[in-house]
Amino acid sequence: MATESATVASVRQQHAIVPLSRRKWWRRRRRDIGAGYAFIAPAIIGFTVLVAYPIVFSAYHAFTDWNGLTPAVWSGWHNFQYLFTQDPTFWPSIKATAIYTLLAVPSTLLVGLGLAVLLNRALAGARWFRTIFFLPVVLPAVAVLTLWKYLYDPQYGLANQLLTALHLPTSLWLGSTRMALPSIVIIGLWGCGATMMIFLAGLQTVPAELHEAARIDGAGPIRSFCHVTMPMLTPILLLQVVLQINQAFQAFTQVQLLTNGGPDNTTNMLMYKIYADGFQNFSKFPQLGYATAEVWILFMLILVVTALTVRTSSLWVYADNTRD
Repeated sequence: MATESATVASVRQQHAIVPLSRRKWWRRRRRDIGAGYAFIAPAIIGFTVLVAYPIVFSAYHAFTDWNGLTPAVWSGWHNFQYLFTQDPTFWPSIKATAIYTLLAVPSTLLVGLGLAVLLNRALAGARWFRTIFFLPVVLPAVAVLTLWKYLYDPQYGLANQLLTALHLPTSLWLGSTRMALPSIVIIGLWGCGATMMIFLAGLQTVPAELHEAARIDGAGPIRSFCHVTMPMLTPILLLQVVLQINQAFQAFTQVQLLTNGGPDNTTNMLMYKIYADGFQNFSKFPQLGYATAEVWILFMLILVVTALTVRTSSLWVYADNTRD
């Protein structure tokens, strides 16, 4: 009994909390704080160099006359005034961007959701179909757009050959002021694999008991989809809408590779105009400061549209308030 008590006392003595002196406590605290700052230093440096500094840099140069080679000259609001009142291509670029967004966002969401619903069923070869539809997402954009350029060729392209075989009128596609922008939207539909995969993941999270309850109540497949599946998908739909809006406003590669903003500025969307004013027109009027002002216009447009979308989402996004 005495031996056991001595052992317990020894253990307590070994694990006893020994109060630190004030100097040791501050030394240990400084070491912990220094270790903490050392761990977050890469993130802080990366954010400062890659995010904060470019934002401040571009905000300043949006108000300057700067060609990238000589020192910037402060010009106040001149870039913005010229942009809104004198630039002949600014409002056409806004119009092209708005039309492309209104066409591309709903159509991409509808096609992506339709494919996801089909592939969510227990169909034979569903995995192969998922791979086929997702393949354009992982292929290089230049290769995909080069292929579409050949397909849209007015003389030798497959698109016009199919129309001819169906005895339908052919089109100039990318060379037509009426069809150039819809042609680019069609290319975007072919690459909706990422949208489809996100919707497919969302469909697989809808509880099966909800569909079973709807079936017992006499709901058919369409009614069950409208009143059960879609409400459960609305949070994912909100995410998709925001992503697609941001992507549509920043459409660039397809314009640069296929149309160069033509014909007659019908595809000269704002992102491509920024590139053209900042780099392509360098020999005429090098205006990196002017292009920077356009970047801020684009940023404000995306910010306003995204904020309105999120702000109004409470009207159509289902929120399960019963969850913790």
